[in-house]
Amino acid sequence: QVQLVESGGGLVQPGGSLRLSCAASGTIVSIRAMLWYRQGPGKQREMVAAITAGGSTNYADSVKGRFTISRDTAKNTVYLQMNSLKPEDTAVYYCNADLRRSVHSGYSSAYWGQGTQVTVSS
Repeated sequence: QVQLVESGGGLVQPGGSLRLSCAASGTIVSIRAMLWYRQGPGKQREMVAAITAGGSTNYADSVKGRFTISRDTAKNTVYLQMNSLKPEDTAVYYCNADLRRSVHSGYSSAYWGQGTQVTVSS
């Protein structure tokens, strides 16, 4: 059993900051990558940021320079530091993991958190 739990969402003013966390728990042998997605009102889910086990990062163009993804491998936790927030950042943010549950199975990216709401409004 694997569970991803996001936290840190809330209401913030434009220009403000917020830090999201996602902790993976359960039977996990290895995490190859962790990602943040978001889905705004009336929009498709999009990848916001990703970090691999090797530390490589990728960001959507819309958040480059404002968001930073980081990880604590010992805690199987990924963070998303969001600065200079804009109303268009309003969305439900989801954590996704590409992980391996045992040495007898391959990696799977079908693990998602429940989502945390981020609302940017004045």
